Amino acid sequence: MVMIERDKEVAKTFQIEIIETLSNIVEVNAENEQEALLKAQDMYRNEEVVLHPDDMVDTKFIIFGVE
Repeated sequence: MVMIERDKEVAKTFQIEIIETLSNIVEVNAENEQEALLKAQDMYRNEEVVLHPDDMVDTKFIIFGVE
């Protein structure tokens, strides 16, 4: 009697990207939308506005492939 060995599962390495999206609304006084956007960007870059884990609105997981 011939015994056939079943293929054993081989562990593979997967790359998973985890993306967290944080969001917060800030009020900015400005003469127009462009100025308001620039002020908000400056505030963020200068760390006057800091997003925290409580500001999380979404988490995504993306699989890239196998090595």
